[in-house]
Amino acid sequence: MDKKISLKEAISIGIGGMVGGGIFAVLGLAVSLAEGATPVAFLFAGIIALITCYSYVKLSLAYPDKGGTVRFINEAFGESVFSGGVNNLLWISYIIMLSLYASAFGSYAPNLLEIFGRKIDFHIYASFIIILATMINYYSIKVVGQIESYAVTIKLVILITFVIIGLYGLFGNSNIDQLAVTHWVTPVKFLTGGMVIFVAYEGFELIANAAPDIISPQKNIPRAYYYSVIFVIILYILIAIVTVGSLPFGEIAKAEDYVLAEAAKPMLGKAGFFIITVAALLSTFSAINASLYGGSRVNYELAEDNELPKHLTMMLWNQPVGLMITAVSTLVLVNLLELESISTAGSVGFLFIFATVNFASFKLYQSIKGNKIVPLLGFFMCLAALAILIAQQYNSNRAGIYVTLAIFISCFLSEWIYKRSQNNAE
Repeated sequence: MDKKISLKEAISIGIGGMVGGGIFAVLGLAVSLAEGATPVAFLFAGIIALITCYSYVKLSLAYPDKGGTVRFINEAFGESVFSGGVNNLLWISYIIMLSLYASAFGSYAPNLLEIFGRKIDFHIYASFIIILATMINYYSIKVVGQIESYAVTIKLVILITFVIIGLYGLFGNSNIDQLAVTHWVTPVKFLTGGMVIFVAYEGFELIANAAPDIISPQKNIPRAYYYSVIFVIILYILIAIVTVGSLPFGEIAKAEDYVLAEAAKPMLGKAGFFIITVAALLSTFSAINASLYGGSRVNYELAEDNELPKHLTMMLWNQPVGLMITAVSTLVLVNLLELESISTAGSVGFLFIFATVNFASFKLYQSIKGNKIVPLLGFFMCLAALAILIAQQYNSNRAGIYVTLAIFISCFLSEWIYKRSQNNAE
């Protein structure tokens, strides 16, 4: 008999999926864009995630399946080029997130080694951690699960402690004025900041993959989604308040890639810097481990559903061949792209996927016994956020938009070519 998942474990899956490497990777970038309005930017991104939760709740209850998002999209749009293209984008988005986590690991690791007087290039750290996580995935999936369960507890304890001490330390700190409305940027800019860090909320959808095994699903599936997302929204807003209130904007920009560790210095000195750096390394490592596993499974399922070539169902060293493809693709991306480009591509990808899931919920509202208005609102909010992000990033990070566009085109074009070749073969 398969092990059933309790409400507590389901919430842990959601929180663990969200509080991975995203917050460590893009917090500095978000503050650089939104400045004093960063907490509001996190709230805006969180509201979109929370509304999208409604669609995931209804779809998870109606179609409990380990395929999660893939199943929902196929239910709404059938085996079409569109559904195949979106599902391919989901797999590529896993690779983008892996690149983001590896980038964060590569940014924090040099600071830890500098404490001991050594300096190694960022790319070596980023590449090493991907290779190590790949080896662990091939060695034992059980070890992957154990690493994730311990890491979730440790990183939450460290982050909550950081928030408690940080809020106390804000009293009397001259930088607290940076949170005032006078230091807010234009609405478009702080909304862009919120969308760039939207990747930090990606992860709650992993509850959908666990839905078939959750105890008392009618009661616990909605609780798992809403409790985990609300908890993370509050945690992120508090982290943003402590960060913006602890450091001058100039120092935040200087330490953009490892700003959370830098924000711990005013409160706890070098010890705080060290502890947050260790938490970042542990969080990003566990996120890479889990995402490699998840990405390879999405790849395998798409091949089984005939949306990718059947060759991708082959096994290599007792794991789907997609694991190696995912790992190699991540190595290429993290060594070619800048952090902002990776973050932009990830946010655009998941905003589009979530828009599609919201529309699927709207389309299937009778079958899933849902409301039409909420998913439709989520659909338009995702599209609006997508438009704001693309417009702003086109002016400041055109390379990131070109990369994102190339990824979208390749996902749908490859699916069209594959479907056409299949039809010709029949």
